[in-house]
Amino acid sequence: MLPQYRIYIDESGDHTYNHCDEDSKRYLGLVGCVIENDHYRTKFQPDFEAFKQKHFPHNPDDPVIFVRSKIVSKYGAFWRLKDKNKRDAFNEELLQFIEGHNFMVIAVVIDKKTHLDSYGIAAYHPYHFCVAAMMERYCGWLDRLGRMGDAMAESRAGEDKFLKEAFRHLYCNGTYFHRPPFFQKGLTSAEIKLKCKDANIAGLQLADLLAHPCKEEILIQKGLITDIRGDFTKKFREVIEKKYNHHFYSGRIDGYGKVFLPRKN
Repeated sequence: MLPQYRIYIDESGDHTYNHCDEDSKRYLGLVGCVIENDHYRTKFQPDFEAFKQKHFPHNPDDPVIFVRSKIVSKYGAFWRLKDKNKRDAFNEELLQFIEGHNFMVIAVVIDKKTHLDSYGIAAYHPYHFCVAAMMERYCGWLDRLGRMGDAMAESRAGEDKFLKEAFRHLYCNGTYFHRPPFFQKGLTSAEIKLKCKDANIAGLQLADLLAHPCKEEILIQKGLITDIRGDFTKKFREVIEKKYNHHFYSGRIDGYGKVFLPRKN
């Protein structure tokens, strides 16, 4: 069957265990943006390109790729944001774009130090651990709707082979919490699709924009970092809050749209 939904995945933070005792590298966050394929094809992707053209005019043969770090630093094509009026207009329309399009967010954050201290050399790869937790929520959501979907992530130098193997293992062998049929019922393929940043994938660019603020939101709620958000960042997170996956009946987001690992019960 053809997928009816796709989850676009990007990360915020270091995906290795190197120096994970340092606060700046301790937490890895993954965000998945789930978009229905017809909406993506007819509305989301065209509107995204029009939004970019409006604020950063460019030749379509040389596309502008949204990268949060470059937008924040006003680097390269984003030099226009040095002008406050243009920056304010861009920020306001970005909020409108996010609010006005249908997609669902699953954010997973792992405390790498705690996980490594608990399991030592048996500790699961932090990125793969987060992907497994995300796929459990994604497939649960698909099952509730009676739909199917696939997954796409940004290609990461030197890691693609291992990510593909981890995703295939999840599809064929399941996880501690779910047996293989749970994933095979929802996913159309055992293969995760990987695309480089230059491929200009709108869904991956959305995930890139959301990954850092979603990670910070979870860490703030857990009392692990101080809330020093500015006005725009607060508005940004208020808009995202409406997009999180949640429990079908209770509306609970924690554990569904916002996941913190390892679990502490």
